[in-house]
Amino acid sequence: MTAVDWAGQAFAAVIDRVTVTEAEVGTRFPLYAEPGDGRWTTTARGSWTGGFWAGLLWLRARRTRSEGDRLAAARCTARLAPWVEADTATRGLIFWYGTAPACGTAEAAALRARAARACLASYDPESGIVPWGAAFGGSRLLARADGVPGLVPLLAGAGGEGPAVAAAHLNRHLDLFLDTEGVGNDSRPRPAWQFDPATGWHPCDTPAPGWSRGEAWMLLAVADALLRWEVTDRRPERLTLAADQLLARTEVLTGPIVPPDDASRPQGAVDTSAAAITAVALLKLARAWEPRAEVCSRRAVAILNHLVEAHLTGPGSGRPAGMLLDGCYDGAKGLAVRHELIWGDFFLALGLAALNDLVDITRV
Repeated sequence: MTAVDWAGQAFAAVIDRVTVTEAEVGTRFPLYAEPGDGRWTTTARGSWTGGFWAGLLWLRARRTRSEGDRLAAARCTARLAPWVEADTATRGLIFWYGTAPACGTAEAAALRARAARACLASYDPESGIVPWGAAFGGSRLLARADGVPGLVPLLAGAGGEGPAVAAAHLNRHLDLFLDTEGVGNDSRPRPAWQFDPATGWHPCDTPAPGWSRGEAWMLLAVADALLRWEVTDRRPERLTLAADQLLARTEVLTGPIVPPDDASRPQGAVDTSAAAITAVALLKLARAWEPRAEVCSRRAVAILNHLVEAHLTGPGSGRPAGMLLDGCYDGAKGLAVRHELIWGDFFLALGLAALNDLVDITRV
């Protein structure tokens, strides 16, 4: 079976699962599904994951070219609007991935532009970031790895100071994530830091060092920056160095295809969603970084193929088909540790869609 054959069949299965999910959740947003019966836990407003459900609906519309599917995606995207003014850096995840796959829809583009301007207005010059924010409780002056992806391209397209703020936000996070001096004997990247105006930056205990999605999110953010001259031209050598460091230190190209959720517990839960995010990041790097194009492309395809062969449910499994299992929402809390996660589904679908030439991976 050729790469196009297996990727096309897998993409069809994931999209069919989207239609089943849509019938189950109605106007709510799916978050994670039970590995046995595929029953979804949902949220009313979407939380930080709402954009991934909207993005999956847009990917379905791209495949089916159905006006009904396009309208369903547009309605879901419109329901994300209350998050525009929310105090959270995860607006990058919500509004980039919820609108970038849209099929030339003016309303989605307008919503993305509104969100971009709101995020730009949230920039804190003293800390050098768009803060994590207080929308989900806790301290707002945090720099977290999951507050970078999506926000880089969103800010870069905001106009005015947007590209400069995108570069500042990313570079501050890279400085913190890749700098392990002064954090004890643990040399692993720290995915979260808190800013104190009097004493500067201090590492946080959660998410813990070695959190798989921290590494995957940062690689994705660097790939998106390398694809955008507005950000790259400001410090191009910094980004290529960071990409090299991330690939080497996180063993993206040589380590396990599906990483453990926590590197300190290599025999514990794995996280297929981190692998899917990494695959998309590598596909982007293959287009943005010529010296590593071949190795990144080859590894991305290997990851996607493994996820399909080993973790995607099929007919006759006793479960709904098209579920990407073995995602880990929060291993430390024991929350959804072997489940289908909506962002895992999205990044698997996005990677497969790119292999099938249904999306331009440099623009999503």
